[in-house]
Amino acid sequence: MVALAQKNSVPDAHMPASTGRRRVSIGTILLFIPLAAILLITLIGPWIVPFDPTKVVGAPSLSPDSEFLLGTDSNGLDVFSRTIAGARIDVTIALAVTIAATMAGILIGLTIGMNEAGRGLGGFLARGAARFLDLLEAVPTVIVALVVVSFFGTSSITMIFTLSIILAPIQARLVRTEVLRVRGDAYLDAARQAGLSETQLVFRHVLPNSSVPALQNASVVFGMTIILTAALGFLGVGLPPPTPEWGSMITRGAGDAAIGKLWSAGAPAFALCLTVASVAVVGRRLTSGTRRSH
Repeated sequence: MVALAQKNSVPDAHMPASTGRRRVSIGTILLFIPLAAILLITLIGPWIVPFDPTKVVGAPSLSPDSEFLLGTDSNGLDVFSRTIAGARIDVTIALAVTIAATMAGILIGLTIGMNEAGRGLGGFLARGAARFLDLLEAVPTVIVALVVVSFFGTSSITMIFTLSIILAPIQARLVRTEVLRVRGDAYLDAARQAGLSETQLVFRHVLPNSSVPALQNASVVFGMTIILTAALGFLGVGLPPPTPEWGSMITRGAGDAAIGKLWSAGAPAFALCLTVASVAVVGRRLTSGTRRSH
């Protein structure tokens, strides 16, 4: 009887843990749903919109109805079509900038961190580059973007190039700080004594350990890129009209919003906030999971 009772109690003892794991799994899936939907819209959006997002399709400032789901803006462009099409432009720019800024930041931070303590010309240049990164961080990013755009013009390539220059120093400083910590660890001295060259040491040990903060910060860079792209569009120096870009759409809809017609500015503003929040939540979830695993 005692043995039978113990046997029957085993599943009950494991039930709470199993339920907890299932609950965490479902929560994680729910967190990924908004971001997955945004990425899906980014891929197929231009083919599912009801109207051409760059052409006038109705009277100006029409209220939402069965034909125009989110109404029209002050120029007669369909707000729903432009909001969906704008996702591809803003998200594509953000992805490209995140990859470029992170890769450049890792390379720059690794180079500075490994040479900063050295003597001679290499150490002098590395210390000067570190101070230059600090200087770039002190200048407002929008001002730097305005200066670069004024020289190179406005296009998707220019935006990617400009924002990568602005955001790469953030990643470089994270990597540099981590390199300064890692390069003094005892296992690197042991690796040197084992016969590894400095190049092998950097790529086998320093790079994998020092690049983690920059990779974890990639979601922040993505969100900042979305916001900066929209800010440049809002200031009128972003992608040229009638390109469906969320920042320029908010600018065009500001006049209608002032008289109570909120849809032309509210739809792109909501899409922008949802995208940034979704990426931030997923990035934080992945980062916290990585930290717990370590």
